[in-house]
Amino acid sequence: MDVLMPQLGETVAEGKISTWFKNVGEEIKPGDNLFEIETDKVSMEVPAITSGVLAEIRVPAGTTAPVGAVVAVISGSAGATTSLQAAATGAPPKTPISPPAAAPAMSAAPAQSAKPIRLDPFHEVRTPTANYGPARLPSGAVTTPLARRLAAQSGIDLGRVTGSGPHGRIVARDVQAAASSAPAAPVAAAARAPSADQIKALYRDTPFEEVPLDNMRRTIAARLTAAAQTIPHFYLSMDLAPDRLLALREQANAAAPEDNGAPAFRLSVNDFIIKAMALALQRVPAANVVWAEDRILRFKHSDIGVAVALEGGLLTPVIRQAETKSLTAISAEMKELTLRARERRLKPNEYQGGSTAISNLGMHGISAFTAIINPPHATILAVGAAQRRPVETDDGGVKFVSQMTVTLSCDHRVVDGALGAELLAAFKGFIEQPVTMLV
Repeated sequence: MDVLMPQLGETVAEGKISTWFKNVGEEIKPGDNLFEIETDKVSMEVPAITSGVLAEIRVPAGTTAPVGAVVAVISGSAGATTSLQAAATGAPPKTPISPPAAAPAMSAAPAQSAKPIRLDPFHEVRTPTANYGPARLPSGAVTTPLARRLAAQSGIDLGRVTGSGPHGRIVARDVQAAASSAPAAPVAAAARAPSADQIKALYRDTPFEEVPLDNMRRTIAARLTAAAQTIPHFYLSMDLAPDRLLALREQANAAAPEDNGAPAFRLSVNDFIIKAMALALQRVPAANVVWAEDRILRFKHSDIGVAVALEGGLLTPVIRQAETKSLTAISAEMKELTLRARERRLKPNEYQGGSTAISNLGMHGISAFTAIINPPHATILAVGAAQRRPVETDDGGVKFVSQMTVTLSCDHRVVDGALGAELLAAFKGFIEQPVTMLV
């Protein structure tokens, strides 16, 4: 099978392969990343959707090739270097060509039975007659990913659309033109982020200062964007009664011995929350996991990440084996990690790993919020402020009680709804009966 240079946008005519993740002769499985492509707009890893052996690399790393050019060949077994087209027609194997000579695969009509490997969702596809539901393609049609998506969303039959792009390719404007005659099936607008220059142009008459992105902000943006796009989040919220916890904290702090004229420790609400989550994961071990693509990793200990706000970003230092530590030990370790995090002195092993994290905005008066999971964690707990709220009594009256809203974000690939609810219920039990954290 020929692997073609995918098209990453309507206006992108070529791409640069920055990295090959596989070498010639290596076995390929569906989902394996083959190479990374760079254009003037995006950088994207391109996966395989078929199995075989990487027989040829025709466009080496660092080389630019036009959209549709054959960049590699995947054969069905080791040593077979023929492309799908050669195998189907009985022609001799193609000799490798140098990158500049790689001709776009769409420049000439292929054999009737030839099908280039599909690299959805970025790859244009030539296919024999196939039924794609409402967005059915005519025999031999070529369409762009955006056009296929718009057609599927608007219920447009691509078999009735005439392409106006190069070589008769069906592009987005063709689908939009077809949809304009069918107002009952609106077409979603193409989701394209505006460029920096386009955004700045909106504020040409407004004074502003440009703040360059540092590596931390770039990393946060990349990781959380990927998390929001690739992790199937769902959210579970629960109101807790923290009165007993607040009273126990006050008593513990009041009883703290002095050390050089100052209390030896001062417990925070967050220290109790860390301990409660650590014990909850021990009680519900099926939730003490992370998704590892082709498997699930389940942990023996509860390693809890805690979001720490920094100037220009945040870090999530990890309290290791938190279920084994006392509240005072957790408090001291958290203070030390927070200090070094704000001084940018944390070591990688101090903020990497863990299966969950805690983000507490209660001290800022936030009553409730949801948080984005920090990969590879399976969950993150968003903690709001303890507030006095009116609740109905059994006799129909109203009284004010302290309540704290927490929201658990879950990765649905590994934590289902019932499992997440079980974890949150265990956490609630420790918070509302904090003495159980001490035994």
